[in-house]
Amino acid sequence: MIKLIEELKANYAPDKRVALWSLNFENDSLKGETNLPEAYQELMAELEKREIIFIDAVKKLPDSALGEQTKALVTISVVNIRSQPKHSAELATQALMGTPLNVLKEDDGWFLVQTPDQYLAWVDRAGIQLMTEDELESWYRAPKLVFTDLVGYVWKTAEGKEMVSDLVAGDLLTIENESSSHYFISLPDKRKGWVSKSQSQLWENWIATRNTNPETLINTAKLMMGTPYLWGGTSIKGMDCSGFTKTIFYLNGQIIPRDASQQINEGELIDVDKNWEKLQVGDLLFFGEKATEEKKERVVHVGMWIGNGEFIHSRGLVRISSFDPENPNYDEYEFNRYLRTKRIVNVPSENILSVANLLTKN
Repeated sequence: MIKLIEELKANYAPDKRVALWSLNFENDSLKGETNLPEAYQELMAELEKREIIFIDAVKKLPDSALGEQTKALVTISVVNIRSQPKHSAELATQALMGTPLNVLKEDDGWFLVQTPDQYLAWVDRAGIQLMTEDELESWYRAPKLVFTDLVGYVWKTAEGKEMVSDLVAGDLLTIENESSSHYFISLPDKRKGWVSKSQSQLWENWIATRNTNPETLINTAKLMMGTPYLWGGTSIKGMDCSGFTKTIFYLNGQIIPRDASQQINEGELIDVDKNWEKLQVGDLLFFGEKATEEKKERVVHVGMWIGNGEFIHSRGLVRISSFDPENPNYDEYEFNRYLRTKRIVNVPSENILSVANLLTKN
């Protein structure tokens, strides 16, 4: 039976970061938990076919203890999502205000959630608003605003007195009313306040103008120059290498996988031999340790090509590096651990989604 479980895991859940399949047989009982109903049904059918008698003790997620509140929205500018249900745990990723989440289970005020890029990790109750599917559907239908400046605030008054919340680029807000210069908005947890029209854009207009042409990608990336490195970060408050590339593409209309070792599996292979003339703006360069007979390849870093022999990446801080020894930004360290380049711009890829999917039922 262990072999069967492992076969299904390899087929349905090869990456534990985006799929939960933790099952085992113990004392004639099938135990564990999963959020993969199709894989679970296939397992049940195969066990019935083999006429195996057992006690089904598998917890199917979302946990029934959640009742109908199996959805949530992020209620703060950037929520930290951790590898374990505690504040001292490793920061796994982040999500922006208004990001819809699938909620799978609770552990003492922490919730295991799945983000739109399918990442699984834990979030503190204080950073989300639990919802039923109907409540989330109602939120989807309300008119939306996207905050477009890198940083800013929701104010209690239009004159900018008394802060309600800070904001970062990409946060989603619900519009209640407007004046000539401000929108009166509602946050996902029903707090209300004013946001300047000069720092925001109607969702429909924003999403219609997203594109991944060279100019917009470079401009977005360079806006974040100097942002400090933060392991697990995916926002202007701090970002790791893949969080940086993820943020660039998010602000230009695409949701790409969370980690460098996931991003490398998308798109079209462009180069493995350091032939920089093959590269185009927006290509992703990956770095790490090459495979040997003793160990597998390790992908540990990613950056984005910006042309003229340079790429931009987050290492210590968001910076520009070059592979030209004559360039003052020459980066011998990254040159020596270069693995390959992939192209995701205008290349269909199964795990790259439109940001427009955020406001559709998931």
